[in-house]
Amino acid sequence: MTFPRRAAYLALLIPLAACAHHRNGIKEADIAASKVTTIGVNAYLWRASLDTLSFMPLLQTDSNGGVIVTDWYVNPRSPNERMKVTVSILDQDLRADAVRVAALREVSQNGQWVAAPVQASTVQKLEDVILTRARDLRRQAIVNK
Repeated sequence: MTFPRRAAYLALLIPLAACAHHRNGIKEADIAASKVTTIGVNAYLWRASLDTLSFMPLLQTDSNGGVIVTDWYVNPRSPNERMKVTVSILDQDLRADAVRVAALREVSQNGQWVAAPVQASTVQKLEDVILTRARDLRRQAIVNK
């Protein structure tokens, strides 16, 4: 085996060695780590974001970049108002500052959609719902192991 190939194999195997540790000679897996990176971003935050926005049509999703963009959503109870949301997952760790939500709101005036302000509490509530759901998913992963 050539040196570059051997080095590549070692580079792949070394991170795997950190996935488990020995306790009294028994190998134990890292249970529901807060840093789950089978995709480009934290998997709990990604799944929680998709779950939270599941009622809205999705325009774009990029799991490697951690971006979810919805299309315009009109609530049937408020047909003169529509919202568009972008969620950005900023880290591979499950942390409160690892998710950012941006929202756009428009209202219908004389048959035209016009930009309107979004209440800061709306964005904050969406972030809180995503974080709560991500924590619940992590707890479920611990219980199911």
